[in-house]
Amino acid sequence: MLLLALDTATPAVTVALHDGTDVLASSSQVDARRHGELLLPAVDRVLAEAGLRLDAVTGIVAGIGPGPYTGLRVGLMTADAFGLALGVPVHGLCTLDGLAFAADLEGPFVVATDARRKEVYWARYADSRTRLTDPAVDRPADIAGQVAGLPAVGAGALLYPDTFPRVHEPEHVSAAALARLAAEKLAAGEELPAPRPLYLRRPDAQVPKNYKVVTPK
Repeated sequence: MLLLALDTATPAVTVALHDGTDVLASSSQVDARRHGELLLPAVDRVLAEAGLRLDAVTGIVAGIGPGPYTGLRVGLMTADAFGLALGVPVHGLCTLDGLAFAADLEGPFVVATDARRKEVYWARYADSRTRLTDPAVDRPADIAGQVAGLPAVGAGALLYPDTFPRVHEPEHVSAAALARLAAEKLAAGEELPAPRPLYLRRPDAQVPKNYKVVTPK
């Protein structure tokens, strides 16, 4: 097994290689505006560090969000392209699950990433491997009662200390954590989600409702 994992659902552009036993190489850069520019060089860098070629990869793992439309589609389209070119399976994993797995907290907690518009993408977890709720997008004040008293993980939690007063690392997801979680699940015979995006809301860019009618003269 050689998994290439990547995630662009948050400001972190992150890539990792996992051989079924451990992470061979990884790269993470935080830049919310340059997902398209940074992802492929990161893949090249990780492959070079591991001393491997892309055609050695036997599977792709992509973070499926939730996340903003523009950033999220970069990673998922790249994962699909690699899967088609190499003829290997492409697996999805919830980005929040990757953060929860990396946090390795005991007991219930919440993961929250920045959804912009003064909102967070979030979910509750029983432990680092067990999600209790579907990913959702809400204003922090609206979910304060549901997360009260729980430790929190993620950049979204850091932005709203009134709702999330107890924040733990990591701040951003890492492909290394996604790869470890995916390898563990695949080894146990679990079926991973399809690599389809969790947007949870419409993109900011919208098709105009009223077009100007131009009639030929």
